[in-house]
Amino acid sequence: MKKSFAVMLISTMMIALLVACGSSGSSGSTENTSASGGSSDKKTVIKIATQSPLSGGSAVQGEAIKLGAQFALEEHKAEFEKLGFDLQLAPYDDQGDPKKGVANAELIGADTSILAVVGHMNSGVAIPSSVVYEKYNIPMVSPSNTATEVTDRNLKAVNRIVARDDFQGPAAAQYAVNTVGAKNVFIIQDKTAYGQGLADAFRGEVEKLGAAVAGYEGITVGEKDFNGVLNQVLSKKPDFIFFGGVYAEGGLIVKQAREKGITAPFMGGDAIDSSGMIDIAGDSSKGVLYTSVATDITKSDNGKKWADDYKAKFGKSVDAYSAYAYDCMSLILSGLKSAVDANGGKLPSREQVRDAVRATKDYEGLATKVTFDGKGDNDFAKVFVYEYKEATYPGSLISEVAK
Repeated sequence: MKKSFAVMLISTMMIALLVACGSSGSSGSTENTSASGGSSDKKTVIKIATQSPLSGGSAVQGEAIKLGAQFALEEHKAEFEKLGFDLQLAPYDDQGDPKKGVANAELIGADTSILAVVGHMNSGVAIPSSVVYEKYNIPMVSPSNTATEVTDRNLKAVNRIVARDDFQGPAAAQYAVNTVGAKNVFIIQDKTAYGQGLADAFRGEVEKLGAAVAGYEGITVGEKDFNGVLNQVLSKKPDFIFFGGVYAEGGLIVKQAREKGITAPFMGGDAIDSSGMIDIAGDSSKGVLYTSVATDITKSDNGKKWADDYKAKFGKSVDAYSAYAYDCMSLILSGLKSAVDANGGKLPSREQVRDAVRATKDYEGLATKVTFDGKGDNDFAKVFVYEYKEATYPGSLISEVAK
């Protein structure tokens, strides 16, 4: 009996030891092993997603959005660790494709640890994807969407920190007509929600100011040969060309236009505010004008230091939306912290984070001040006019327009 009891006791102790070892080695999704002393501190995982094109024709700007957001999140990790949370980035590649963006949005909605999204770059992707975010009560803050439809639907989850096309388009037209002296304008657009929306807003203001529209033509995203539309430009002999679309096509259009001997001033919107424009257009980019909803942050001491730190961290220079994505992430985390505080230090619901983000008032970001109105638009958004005086990025800031 004593021997049997001893065997049973030893067996019980071995089983207990194995269970204990197994428990300490499996942390699960809501635990994080502390680096200090080897102890295991339970921390609730909170993820913030990014959605932007990390591949394809707009990857330069899309990666800048991801990296800017990542920079801000990593700066705040220690702050949230003290509150008992493990802050993580969840980057998604929407490929600049609405279907991919929606599919990613469904994955984001299914991951209950994701409480907010920085993105998208393209309005045409943001519009259908944000319907999914609204369904799941996940707040989205965009560093670059300009199409009016993004916020005009009055979705509780949708916000942006940059100007709308019905502000940017008229500002571009006013500069073209009043400053450059354009009288006969040819407009090209890429048939996306962004490109057509910007082109339509530009056309309406041009006509209001008394200039003529010599032509209004659409191209297809992904095209490489623009002889067809440029032959129309040659036949109409405009004194100004405006393009609503992104740098992948814009760079080729201006390059091919100059090769054909078309010398009329060329202007685009914020989607040609990218080093990718210079990479594609080369010397043909000289003299190209563009409006942007993004300021050149390197003009301030704080901005210059941040840009230097960004380059040291990622090995890349800042792009147009790097700092705006940084601001989007920073204000999301500010809203998240407010929601945690209001919830007694516990993990807040998506609805609580959504409402805290929309309640943002007078937030002082790196690139812009932010106060969201009832639709999620920023009261302090501005439009800037630049010129590529040389084949280098960024262009030279030549004008600034506030609401």
